[in-house]
Amino acid sequence: MPSRLQLKLDNDLRNTKCGEFGMLRRPKPTESEADLLREQQELLAAGGQSTVAVVKRPDKRRGDAAAAEAHEQGNQRDVVTIEDELPTLTPAPPKKSRFKQERVHFEDEDPEERLDRHDTHISAVLSRIIERDTSAVPVSLPCITGTAFPKVLHRSVMESEVQERALRGRKSIFARQIAAQRAKKEDSSASRHVGFLPLVNMETEQPESDVMGKCCHISQNRVGGPVLLTGQGLGIANSAMETMKIHEENQAKLQVMSQSEILEEQRKLLAQLDPRLVEFVRSRKAQRTPGSESASGPVQREDFLNEPLPNSTSPELDHSIKAQESQRDTMEDDEEDENQLVVQAPITEEELPIKPQKEWLHMDKVEPEKLEWTRDLPAPRKQSTKKAMQARFDFAGTLIPPTKDLPTHLGLHHHGEEPELAGYSLQELFLLSRSQLNQQRNLAISTLANVLAKAHAGEYISSLKGSVLSSLLDAGLLFLLRFSLDDSVEGVMSAAVHALRALLVSSDDEECLDNAFPWVLGMATFPLLPTAQEDEDDEGLDETMKETAKEKEEKKIDHDVARQDVVKGFLKMQGLPRLRYILEVVRPSPRVVLDILEVLIRIARHSTAAATQILACPRLMNTVISEFLPCSWAPATSRALSSLYGLPVALAMKLLRVLASAGRHACARILNSLGGKELLSRFVVVEPSEMLLEAGEALRCSTEALRLFAVAASYGQACNLYTDLYPVLVKRLQAGNRLCASSEAVLFLELDRIKALLVLLTWVTQTAGCHEELQRDLVSAQGTECPPPPPVVWSHVMGLQPTVISSLKGCVRALDGPAQMSSALILLPSYLLYIEAYYSQLCVQSSFQPVQCLQELESLTSDVLLPLISHQAMRNITSSFRSSSMICNPGLSAAGGEVVPSLPSLGCSRLKTSSTMAGPNSPLSLPTALLYLLNTITSIHKGLIKKFSHLILSDSVLSYLRSCIGAMPSVSHMSAWILHHEHHLLYLLLRLAHKLVPVDPEAAKHAALFHQVSLALVSWLLPGSEYLAHELMSVMTFSHSLLPEGVHGETEVAALAELQLKDRTSPAVGALLCDALQYLPSIRGCYLTHLAHLESSVLSSRDRYLGRTPFVSSYLLPELTGPSLPSDWPFLPLISLYERMGLSAGGEQQVESLPAGSVQSVTHCLQWLLVLESLREQVLTVVPPVAKLARLAFVFLCSSDLFLERPVQELTWALFRGLTRPAQLEALDLGSPPPGLASFHDLYSALLAQYEAVSFGDPLFGCFMLLPLQRRYSVTMRLAVFGEHVGMLRSLGVSLQQLPIPLEKFTCPMEDSLPLLRLYFRALVTGALKRNWCPVLYVVAVAHLNPFIFSQNEVAEEKEAARRSLLRKTYYLTDEVLKNHLLLFRLPQENSELGFSTYEQLPPIRARRLESIVGTEVKGGER
Repeated sequence: MPSRLQLKLDNDLRNTKCGEFGMLRRPKPTESEADLLREQQELLAAGGQSTVAVVKRPDKRRGDAAAAEAHEQGNQRDVVTIEDELPTLTPAPPKKSRFKQERVHFEDEDPEERLDRHDTHISAVLSRIIERDTSAVPVSLPCITGTAFPKVLHRSVMESEVQERALRGRKSIFARQIAAQRAKKEDSSASRHVGFLPLVNMETEQPESDVMGKCCHISQNRVGGPVLLTGQGLGIANSAMETMKIHEENQAKLQVMSQSEILEEQRKLLAQLDPRLVEFVRSRKAQRTPGSESASGPVQREDFLNEPLPNSTSPELDHSIKAQESQRDTMEDDEEDENQLVVQAPITEEELPIKPQKEWLHMDKVEPEKLEWTRDLPAPRKQSTKKAMQARFDFAGTLIPPTKDLPTHLGLHHHGEEPELAGYSLQELFLLSRSQLNQQRNLAISTLANVLAKAHAGEYISSLKGSVLSSLLDAGLLFLLRFSLDDSVEGVMSAAVHALRALLVSSDDEECLDNAFPWVLGMATFPLLPTAQEDEDDEGLDETMKETAKEKEEKKIDHDVARQDVVKGFLKMQGLPRLRYILEVVRPSPRVVLDILEVLIRIARHSTAAATQILACPRLMNTVISEFLPCSWAPATSRALSSLYGLPVALAMKLLRVLASAGRHACARILNSLGGKELLSRFVVVEPSEMLLEAGEALRCSTEALRLFAVAASYGQACNLYTDLYPVLVKRLQAGNRLCASSEAVLFLELDRIKALLVLLTWVTQTAGCHEELQRDLVSAQGTECPPPPPVVWSHVMGLQPTVISSLKGCVRALDGPAQMSSALILLPSYLLYIEAYYSQLCVQSSFQPVQCLQELESLTSDVLLPLISHQAMRNITSSFRSSSMICNPGLSAAGGEVVPSLPSLGCSRLKTSSTMAGPNSPLSLPTALLYLLNTITSIHKGLIKKFSHLILSDSVLSYLRSCIGAMPSVSHMSAWILHHEHHLLYLLLRLAHKLVPVDPEAAKHAALFHQVSLALVSWLLPGSEYLAHELMSVMTFSHSLLPEGVHGETEVAALAELQLKDRTSPAVGALLCDALQYLPSIRGCYLTHLAHLESSVLSSRDRYLGRTPFVSSYLLPELTGPSLPSDWPFLPLISLYERMGLSAGGEQQVESLPAGSVQSVTHCLQWLLVLESLREQVLTVVPPVAKLARLAFVFLCSSDLFLERPVQELTWALFRGLTRPAQLEALDLGSPPPGLASFHDLYSALLAQYEAVSFGDPLFGCFMLLPLQRRYSVTMRLAVFGEHVGMLRSLGVSLQQLPIPLEKFTCPMEDSLPLLRLYFRALVTGALKRNWCPVLYVVAVAHLNPFIFSQNEVAEEKEAARRSLLRKTYYLTDEVLKNHLLLFRLPQENSELGFSTYEQLPPIRARRLESIVGTEVKGGER
C-alpha cells in the first residue's frame, strides 16, 4: 500500500508532466519508488511549482486571534488545497448548514435568477426604500461652540484609559473616544431628569421636611422633562411636547401647594396605588438615579433617596420624624448586615489568607474577583429578624437559628447562597442528593431523614411557617427516595431506606397499637387510608357510564397517585420489588434490615390491598422468612451484630402478624404456603432463655409468635397446633405468677408475653365454643356453604379455667402490694377477658350445668370482682375517666406533629405525653374488661346485678357520663383508634346501667342521664361498631325504663305549656307525647327497618364482638369516613321516603299514591322527633335548626296529600311550633345551606311550586311558606313569592292568630329593596294581594309601603323618584279602603281586626308631604 509520501510525489509528477507535455501520465504499476523520486528531481530541476500547498486552517471556534497564536507556536496541520477548478456539482442531499447551501450551485439553476438574488445595484436598494415618519421627532440644532474645527484627538487623552483596556476589550482609539463621549451624554441627560421626580421615596414614609426639600430641589431644576412619563400611549404626533406640558403643569401645582397639602396628597396617592405599581415606580427611579463609581463601591438607592434635605421648623413635623425614624430603625436593624455586604470592598492581595508565590503557575497576576471566596465569612446577623428567612438544618435535622455563629469546621457552610449562615436548606439538600459524589448524596439523604423524623415529632411547628412534610412531598421527596433506592452505592441506598422509614413509620404509633393488642378487640384497627376525595368528573353521568375505581386508578400517573396517597404511590413505583432486591441481593446492615421491615409493616397497615401486594411480591416474604425467621441458627458471637441474616428478628414475626390481621385468606396463606405453622411451633415451644439471642430480642420474638398464633386463632385457624402444644401453653400459663426479671424493661417484655398468651387462649376458647354450633349447621346445611367445624372442641379448653381464676385471684391480692401493683394492673384485663370468653361460651354448650355455673359466678363475684371494684386502685382509675377521655376532651386528639392528608398517622407522640389513654396503664383497659365480664355474668345470673350498682352510681362515673352529654368529638385517624375503644367502655357502662335501672331505685333516678348518653353514643359510633348501634337501638334507645317522663307527669307539664299557644284547635303536645310513648316498640321497629341497608355491616361487626371466629373475615375495620350513622338519623324514615319518591328535583314529579306503610312510617318518625324535641332536646342540638326545618319540609314534598293526613299534620304542627320558639327562631339561619342541599333557596323554590299545585290553602303548609319571608332573611325568597309565584297569594290564607311567628319579625326593620316595594304596591293595586285572601302578607306590604312613601330621609335620586311616584299613585287610587290603609297606617297590631292600627285622619307631617307631592297638581286644576 503506497505511503503518504508516495501519493504526494505521484501528484507532483503528474501535474508537472501535464504542464510540460500537455497531458498527465499516471504512474505505472511497474514503476518503483526510485522511479518516482527520479521524476521528482527532474521536476525540481526544471523549476516547476507544486500544485499542492500546506496552509494553516484557522479554528472557527476560537477566532482569528486564536489561530494566529497557534500559528506562532507552530501548531500547524497539513491541509491540502487544490488549485484546479472543481467541476459543476450534481444535485446532492440538502445540508443542515445554510451557509454551505448558499455556496452550492446546481447545474439546472438559472444564472439569471442567481444574479437577481445577489444583485447589489443601487436600483435594487432604492426600489425598497420606505421613508420613516419624522413628524413627531423633535429637531435639535447643533451646539454652538467657540472652535472652528472639531477638537483633535491626541494619544495623551487616552492614556488614562490604558488600565481599562482589558475590561473594554481590544478597541481602536477612535472607538474608545466615541464611547466616552456617549457615556458623558448619558450622564448629563440623567442629571437633567433627576430633579423632576414627582414622588419621593415610596418604600418607607418620609418626614414632611423631606418632601419640601425635594420640592425645593424640583423648583430649582426646571430643565429637562419627566422620568416616568414617556408619552407613548397618547397616540398623537407631538406626544413629547404634550408630555412636557403635563410635566410643567405638575410643577406649577407643586409650587402653589403648602407643606401640609403636599404631604396629604402624597399619603393619599400611596394609599390608593397598588403596591406593585409603587415598586415599579421605585425601580424606574432607581434606574435613572445618577451615580458614578467611587472607591467605596456603587451608590445605593437608599443613599440617594434619603439624601440630606433642608430641616423643617415645624415641631409637629419634628415629632413625626422622630417617631418614624425610631420605628424605621427597629425595622432596618436587621438589614444592616446585608447592606454592608453589598458595599464590601474587593479583597486585596494583603488580605489573602495564603500569599501567592512567583513560582506558582499563572499566579503572577492576582485577580481579586476570583479570590473572593477565600476571605473569611461575614458574621451572622446580630439579632433576629421579622422577615421570613430560609430554614437551615444541621446534619442531625436540628433547625439552626440565623443568629447562631457556628465554626466552619463543622461542615455547615458549604453552600453558595447566604454563605455566612450555617446549615443547609431543603433546596440545597435536594441538590446535594443528586450529586455525583457518593458522600454528598449519602449525607444529604441522611440529613433529610433526620428532618423527617423531627417533623413527625412536631419540633418545627413553633419555629417554621408551613409544613415541612408537605413541602418535601410537594417537591418530590418520594420520587427522590425511590430513585435513591436504585443507587448502586450501598451507603446511599441505606440512607434512602432510612429516610423512607422516617417518612412512613411512626414508632410511637406502633408502640401504642402493640399496647392495645390485648384489649377488647385490640387487634382490630382502622386502615391508614387517606380521606377519600370526591371526584367531580363523574357528576351528572349515568351509572353505566361512570368509571370504576380501578379504571380511574390505572389512568393516574405516579405523581397524581403519590400526591393523594404516599403509600399507594410508593407501591405504584414498584417499591416492593426493590426492597426485596435489597434484602435478597444486597444483604445490607442490621439497621437497614430493620428499617425495611418497619416500612413493610406500615405498608401492611395501609389496607387489605397493600397487604395482599406484599404477599404477592415475588420472593419477598420467602426472603424475609428464610433469612430472618430461621428454624435453626448459630448463637451470636458478639454483642454488636454485623448482620441479621440467619438470626430470628422480632420485626419479621410482627410483619407476619400484621399481614395476618388484614384478612383470613392472608392468614391462611402465611400459615400454609409460607410455613407459618412450623414457625409457630418453633418459636412458641422454645423458651426465650434458650433461643441463643439477646434477652430482649428473644422475649420479643416469643411474644410476636404468640400474637401471630392469637390472630390465627381469631379466624379459627391453626387450632390443631393448640392441641399439640397444650402442655407447653399450660406450663407457660402456670408460670405467669412467678415472674423474675433482671430489669424493668425485661419485666415489661415478660408481661407482654403473658398477655399475648392469654389473648391466644381467649380466642382458642371462643373458637372451641363455636364447634357445636358449626357441627349443627353442617348437619342441617344440606349442601349449602357452611364453614367446617374447628379441630378444637370445648373439652380441650375446660381445664384452663381453674388456672386462670387462680391467677386472677393472685393478681387481685397483689394490688395490696406496692411493688406488685403495677404488674397486676397490667395483667388483670387479660385474665378478665378470658373469664368472660369462657362463661359466654359455656352457657351455649350442651354440657352446660346451670346450677354449678351460678355457684361459680357467685364465688367469683364475692372473691374477685367485688374486692376489685371496691379497691382504691380501681377508684383511682374511674376518677380519671373524665380527664383522660377523648370524648370529653377533643383537644387531646390534636396533632402533636405535622399532619399530611396523604400520609395519615395515629398521632400517638402527642397522646403519649398528654394522656395515659394509650399507655400500658391506660384507664380504658381494665374498666372495659371488667364491664365486659360483668355484662356477661349479669346476663347469666340476673340476681347479681344489684351488687355492682356502686360501680355505676359512683360520683366519678356519673360525672363522666354528664360530661359526655353535649360533647362533639372530632373524628380523624388520630382520634378514631382510641375513640373506638372508649365507645366500648361507654356501651358496656350503659348496658349495665340499663339492667340496673329496673331493680335499683337509686339508679332509676339517673335513667334520663343514661338515655341521653345512649342517644349521643348512637351518633358517635364509628365504622366497625354497627353491631353496637344495633344493640343500642334495639335495647336502650326506645326503652320505656329509660324514658320515665311519661310516668312521672312531664307530659302534663308540656300540656300546660301548650295552653299559651294561640291556636287551641290542635291537640296538646302532652296528648301527642303520651301517644308517642305508647308506640315506642313500633317506633323502634320502624327505625330498625330503615337501617336494614346496614345488615351486612351489622353481621360482620357482630361476628367480631361475639367471638364467632370462623365467620370473621378481617380485623382491618372498614375505611374511616366518619360515624356509622349520620347525626340527623332521627329524620331517617322521612329522608328515605323523600328519596324513594324521586322528588329531589324540586317537586316536578307528582306521585298518585304512596307505598304501603308510608303514612305509618312518617307518623312514627314524627312521633320520635316530638319525643326528642320535648324530652331530649339536648340530643338534637348537633342538628342545625335549618337542617331540622329542611327535613321537616319533606313532609310536603313526598306526596301531594301526605301532609293532609291527620296524625301527620298534628305532629308536624307540634314540631313546627317547637322550631318557632323564640330561642329556636333566633338560631334559625337560612343563609347557610342545609346538609345535603345546595342552598335553602332551592328547597324553598320547590316548596313554592308544590304549594301552588297541591296546598289547598292548608294553614300548616302556609306557615311553612311564610317563615322564610321574615325581614331578616334573604330578599330573594320574598321576590320569588311576589314575582314568579304571586298567584299563590290567593290561597295563602293563614290568619294572624294561626301564625306562630311574631308579626314584628316580618315588619321590622323597614324594607329597603326598591324592586320588592314596587312588587308590594303592584300586588295591592292589581288585587292579587287582598286582606281576606292573605291577611299576613297584606299587613306586611302595607307596613312597609307606608313608611317608604312618607319617608323624607335623604336617599338616592332613584328612590326619591319612586317615593314620589308611589305616593302620587296612592293618592289617586280608586279603592278607598286600600288608599286609606296605605295613607293612614300607624303600627302593626296582631290583636286587631286589620292586623294594624290606623290614624283617624292624616297626620300633619304626612299631610305636608302629600301636599308637596300632589298639591301643585291639585292647584293647577288637574284634579
